[in-house]
Amino acid sequence: MIYTGVDLIEIPRIAGVLERYPERFLAKIYTPGERAYSRGRAPQLASRFAAKEAVMKALGTGVRGVPWKDIEVTRRPGHAPEITLHGRALARAEKMGIHRMALSLSHSREMAIASVVAEARDDAWRP
Repeated sequence: MIYTGVDLIEIPRIAGVLERYPERFLAKIYTPGERAYSRGRAPQLASRFAAKEAVMKALGTGVRGVPWKDIEVTRRPGHAPEITLHGRALARAEKMGIHRMALSLSHSREMAIASVVAEARDDAWRP
């Protein structure tokens, strides 16, 4: 079974929220690791925001189903970005039988996009 999610977001929208509510926005949405990696750069924050929404779509929960920081985008040097799930997001993925997620991120000057493909066992529970 395959689950997918995709999200597209305007980078200036993220930059505007970051400018108006910097600490509140960062603390609510991003893990310490994501904050360190992004260093306040709007394109990186936007692509990670889109990734979190894409994961929520793949999990079938929407933005109210799991906390933002239960979905973390990590990146090891020399490797593609990866999704690490925590808390309720991890519990939901386990219930769905998801054992692997692939993530692709991209951005231009104005837009950031994320695509997620989640693979689950064929005999797993379905939402």
